[in-house]
Amino acid sequence: MEKHGFEDAAVAAVFAGYPARERKALLALRSRIFEVAAKNGIALSEALRWGQPAYLAAKGSTIRLGLPKTGGCAIYAHCQTTLIFDLRLLAPELRFEGNRAVHFSGAEPPSDALDLLIHNALTYHMA
Repeated sequence: MEKHGFEDAAVAAVFAGYPARERKALLALRSRIFEVAAKNGIALSEALRWGQPAYLAAKGSTIRLGLPKTGGCAIYAHCQTTLIFDLRLLAPELRFEGNRAVHFSGAEPPSDALDLLIHNALTYHMA
């Protein structure tokens, strides 16, 4: 697998272990996370949390990418935030897992509404 700009070999290894279809979708979402951060001047770090690629900003709430047990892909937010609840109000057409995740198939591109989730997570603790 190409390195895709990974600084952390453990994160790269997790992506390499994903099935091809899901890996492609999650790599596209990973790129969007970095694009949203760059567009908003947010310093971002990438690491593993609970065995999943995680994206952290100094004044944000961690978001993670992974494969849910039900299949497909997911972006996870901290369940004690209002991030998923707020997105559900704005984009009810998405598939949600309670107050912790948005699910999507490995083939479909993530909705533009996910950019809002990403931005809100990365800036969650900003005044």
